[in-house]
Amino acid sequence: MHCPCQTRAQDLLHKDTAMSELKKMYTTLLRDHFPDDLRIQIGSQELVYRKRTWNIGGEVRGLRYGENPDQPAALYEQVGGELILDGVAFRGPGLGLVSALTEEHMLQAGKHPGKTNLTDVDNGLNILQYLGARPAAVILKHNNPCGAAWTDLGVAEAVSRAFWADRIAAFGGAVVVNRPLTREAAELINSFYFEVVAAPEFEPGVVDILKARKNLRILKIPGIARLDELARSPFLDIKALFDGGLVLQSSFQSRIREAADFLPATAEKDGVTYSARKPTPKEMQDLIFAWSIEAGVSSNSVIFVRDGATTAIGTGEQDRVGCVDLTIAKALTKYADLLSFKEQNLSIFELMLAARVDPARAEQLAGIRRRAEEAKGGLPGSVLVSDGFFPFRDGVDLCLAQGVTAIAQPGGSMRDFEVIRAVNEASPQVAMVFTGQRSFKH
Repeated sequence: MHCPCQTRAQDLLHKDTAMSELKKMYTTLLRDHFPDDLRIQIGSQELVYRKRTWNIGGEVRGLRYGENPDQPAALYEQVGGELILDGVAFRGPGLGLVSALTEEHMLQAGKHPGKTNLTDVDNGLNILQYLGARPAAVILKHNNPCGAAWTDLGVAEAVSRAFWADRIAAFGGAVVVNRPLTREAAELINSFYFEVVAAPEFEPGVVDILKARKNLRILKIPGIARLDELARSPFLDIKALFDGGLVLQSSFQSRIREAADFLPATAEKDGVTYSARKPTPKEMQDLIFAWSIEAGVSSNSVIFVRDGATTAIGTGEQDRVGCVDLTIAKALTKYADLLSFKEQNLSIFELMLAARVDPARAEQLAGIRRRAEEAKGGLPGSVLVSDGFFPFRDGVDLCLAQGVTAIAQPGGSMRDFEVIRAVNEASPQVAMVFTGQRSFKH
């Protein structure tokens, strides 16, 4: 017969061992059995890919692991072949960015790159391909932007605005910029926790500053400087199905590159023509920026932007009005967190915990929440884009209540006239334009 105390000791030992193994799996390098070369035959055209590996610390390895620590994975770069379909040439060899990273580009490998680190950077580049006109920064987590900004004031200001747009979500994220990273930007990045920073170049001394964070992955991607060129051609987008099947599609390409690309928001109903106000030049610039960010956001989504920076990003919801509603709720929380962090040096959640037992903290919390509500989460004055049309005016009415001044959406709904009527009824009148294309990303 076993002694109960002995059995309990064995259970505790087993749990300790399991916890130790659980923590270790996040730093363990999985060996993959994928081949060094990959070939895809599309009709008579063959595309040739080579597996990317790196010699880090004297050991040659590919990806650390896939989406999860128990999924072996491999990264491939296209090195041969070309694809032309219906007269359209797809991106081919020699244009690699993330897939072309070598040891020379990995200025610091951190804990060795995994799939999610690199796909976050890749989606950052997917967004930045449309933002070459100004210094821009995108911070990403789980393949969605947390915050993004572009500004004529330089890359450090862009990083700062992108970070403060959503300080909570940015924790442990990837920072991707389209200009050489400056000392000022590096010092901001080092003052908070990030996992990856990627830039086309680093100013003298900047890499040494960043290396103070030993686990930070520092990536130099010179090809960022030619993103404008890459944006002119599609790439082959391959989606894998649960049953092992494949869906091939041409990648999404934004048709909105300048103000003239938007379409007037007009609709007819029962012989009556409805037309919306045209956005001002400033609103147009924010709408162009917001639609560029939209290319990298999981659908169903909406994005609020003001003065070249995101004020709220809603992602991956099933219904549009629900997406708007949740994005507004997120904005309130993030705005309250900003007040709490800057005034009390506590996150809003730390302040909520302290408020349970401390009346003074409870009073501070109530005041911050009241001010966040009064400020409507910092949304007034924002423009808004939606990746799909509004099937009803309910989502638009929610946006109008937050002080949105202009909206861009694909158009094409049977109820476009209702949506246009909603913005025309607003006081002051809210602008609306159509993009003429949808921007779903699944």
